[in-house]
Amino acid sequence: MNVPLLQKIDRWAGAPLCGALTLARKLFGRPPPPGPILVRRLLFVKLAEQGSTVLAAPAISRAVELAGRQNVYFIVFAENRFILDLLELIPPENVIVLSHGSLPELLSSTLAAVRRMRRLNLDAAIDMEFFARGSAALAFLSGARARVGFHASFGAGPYRGDLMTHRLLYNPHLHATSMFQVLVEALRVDPAKLPALPLPPPPSENVFKPFEARPGEREEVQALLPKCNGAPAPVILLNPNAGDLLPLRQWSKGRYVELARRLLAQWPELRIVFTGMDNEAVETARLAAEVRSERCLSLAGKTTLRQLMVLYTLAEILVTNDSGPAHFASLTSINVITLFGPETPALFAARTPRNLALWAGISCSPCVNAYNNRQSTCRDNLCMQQITVEQVLAEVCRIYAARRKEARRPA
Repeated sequence: MNVPLLQKIDRWAGAPLCGALTLARKLFGRPPPPGPILVRRLLFVKLAEQGSTVLAAPAISRAVELAGRQNVYFIVFAENRFILDLLELIPPENVIVLSHGSLPELLSSTLAAVRRMRRLNLDAAIDMEFFARGSAALAFLSGARARVGFHASFGAGPYRGDLMTHRLLYNPHLHATSMFQVLVEALRVDPAKLPALPLPPPPSENVFKPFEARPGEREEVQALLPKCNGAPAPVILLNPNAGDLLPLRQWSKGRYVELARRLLAQWPELRIVFTGMDNEAVETARLAAEVRSERCLSLAGKTTLRQLMVLYTLAEILVTNDSGPAHFASLTSINVITLFGPETPALFAARTPRNLALWAGISCSPCVNAYNNRQSTCRDNLCMQQITVEQVLAEVCRIYAARRKEARRPA
């Protein structure tokens, strides 16, 4: 996914599109339905960020309660639908996919999606993007009479027209999981009274159906892992995010190498596995080679996303920056250490007791937020640099020792 290009398209083409659609709405649109909405068929618009889709699971579950599983739909970029299929909250055939390998492909798949959405006769569309223009336009073009989303009142966020019937203020003090649920609960309120919403903040705890490997999958992935004296060895995963779409979030690659070396020196039975996507495979393999140990290897680009999930069930700990893997792993029994810098764990950390967020919390952090479309003038991520190898090593060793002790405890 070429995120910078998509952001430019969203900014330069999305803003005038939202302006034109706003004019069309004022001239020809229907008035918003009064009072709470009777939801029989509902659409979520969340194009990107698989990790955020995990955080949105309680909101999707709430929509299923309101409308029934067969009547909840979701529109998403093709490479991000995997997590929806994994969560199994809605039927696979209810996922509407946009492709963007090229501009003509994006346009044609968007037109096809709009035609399908309008045939669904939707009661409501919920735009789960914070201030993206493209998602607001899709919500409007879906034909849903009720449209819920964030509105940039008084310039509090990027302009994206006036396309929502249920206009909410983005609350930067609520965890993303709670904020997504607020979007659903807004359907229970007369839109004329919004953005005031006299409801307590929904809980931000995320309770999932645990990921379960299919028969044979654990053995298939186990065969990719190194052994210790012929038996499966305990594994710690390092996800350096070598192709990170937001470079400010990266922890130094050299620190992952140093962390791996020190873990191998401290725990003779351990094996270290570097993970990553296809586009990260070459760089990640280079990092694993720099560790200079037969007990370290890279599986970046060598597993499917489902195999990666199975790998999480076999490993002890995952160390990663703030990215999708931290949220995927929360669906399994693995412990996760998530390194935060330009964004805050208070809003975006996976809500599970098995996730530990490390954040330096310096005065300029977080600098990336919903209001600036995750853009920053920073070119020197001191917030990530101040998280030391010693800090991460200490937490990994503490958690690993606790897991070993628990494993030895009689059943």
